[in-house]
Amino acid sequence: MARDKKKKPQRPKALPPKGFRDYFGAEVAERSAMLSQISQVYHRYGFDALESSAVETVEALGSFLPDVERPNAGVFAWQDEDDAWMALRYDLTAPLARVYAQFRNDLPSPYRRYAMGPVWRNEKPGPGRFRQFYQCDADTVGAASVAADAEICSMLSDTLENVGIPRGDYIVRVNNRKVLNGVLESMGLSEEAGTDRDAVLRTIDKFDKVGENGVRELLTKGRLDTSGAYIDGVGLSADQAEPVIAFLTSKAADASGTLANLRNAVGGSKNGLDGINELETIGDLMASGGYGSDRVEIDPSVVRGLGYYTGPVYEAELTFEIFDDKGRKRQFGSVSGGGRYDDLVKRFTGQEVPATGVSIGVDRLLAALREKGRMGSVSKGPVVVTVMDRDRMGDYQEMVAELRNAGIRAEVYLGNPKNFGNQLKYADKRESPVAVIEGGDEKANGVVQIKDLALGARLSAEIETTEEWKAQPAQMEIKRGDLVAEVRKMIARAESAE
Repeated sequence: MARDKKKKPQRPKALPPKGFRDYFGAEVAERSAMLSQISQVYHRYGFDALESSAVETVEALGSFLPDVERPNAGVFAWQDEDDAWMALRYDLTAPLARVYAQFRNDLPSPYRRYAMGPVWRNEKPGPGRFRQFYQCDADTVGAASVAADAEICSMLSDTLENVGIPRGDYIVRVNNRKVLNGVLESMGLSEEAGTDRDAVLRTIDKFDKVGENGVRELLTKGRLDTSGAYIDGVGLSADQAEPVIAFLTSKAADASGTLANLRNAVGGSKNGLDGINELETIGDLMASGGYGSDRVEIDPSVVRGLGYYTGPVYEAELTFEIFDDKGRKRQFGSVSGGGRYDDLVKRFTGQEVPATGVSIGVDRLLAALREKGRMGSVSKGPVVVTVMDRDRMGDYQEMVAELRNAGIRAEVYLGNPKNFGNQLKYADKRESPVAVIEGGDEKANGVVQIKDLALGARLSAEIETTEEWKAQPAQMEIKRGDLVAEVRKMIARAESAE
């Protein structure tokens, strides 16, 4: 009988899980640099950093999961030894509510915090949509005054300018959920109206996708979508739908005109008029701080998280044009949003605690900065000290230590030094600005060779010998004692030539 052949062990596929990706040096450096610039602004505004656990109990995440009927859907959840369900955090706001409720007797009130880090969502991935991504939040908990909302708007404006989005390329747009509630009340759709109110809210939430006519059709008889399928309407009459349309299209040439249009839209609703007065206060505070309508404006078309926010809502939109995948011009779009959510902490404490905050989409903002050409300077590689004699590694380590102590990013080549050309190819792949070369003759004469790789990058892959390398015009011989000063000059020349 033939022996059964042993099956070879199955090798795992070298792939990340679906919906996840890896981030390499330049991407990580760019994100770190941008987050540092954001945190500078947050810190300047008096916000404190908070780093909460990446894991929360499912109970703590509660209704802020994407599907409240299936409490573990939409998140990465598992049961602990004691059968308690835990999950990776879905956002940075629900953990803030838990932290504030837990430590409220020790924290200052209001509590101002910012947080930056990854969040995880167990949702279907798609192009540019991943299951792990970064968020960057700032929130004020315990302040009922709309001055807290106005401050978030001014901070968001300053943040965009600090990271490299110039004035004129963005706008922070502000609205108020209370105004919409007032419009619905004027239509006879109060909080108790149930399914009709919910259907209207879902339709309003589609305004940015289908526009004025699309919302009108969906509120009344229905419409054909782009795929040709017919979507049933809510069933309102044209007259009943008109207050919603008036609300969504009430933006005028200036803030006073917009507010007047909104007053007409809400009729006699006290809730709606309160929201309009809050918008007016925010506008006045913005003007007092020097934030004109070119930076922050009232815009009733901003509709965010209709079941989540309770007052002012805001959104930062980048207005410069880019080309989409089909070569068509379009505006870059939203990179940040937030608003007032006064019911969040109540789940833990039973008492309403006012709160307002904003979240920046880190990947979206990074993409915008790359589009504006603002991220290249953070991706430079290290100065590479080449190895001409492996028995003199101590000399090379001494040089690299001098460079590092002077604040210059540097490394010694640690691969096989036998083929000098490979060292240069390595430096080229690392996008190194400068290579340092010290052979036996240089050592004896107290000199080193330094090479500007920005000038010699195209030739580096073809050079095989030290003699060829020295022949390039971008290379110069300097005194050993001048290493730090001359390398610094060469890096500065390369940066100024970009």
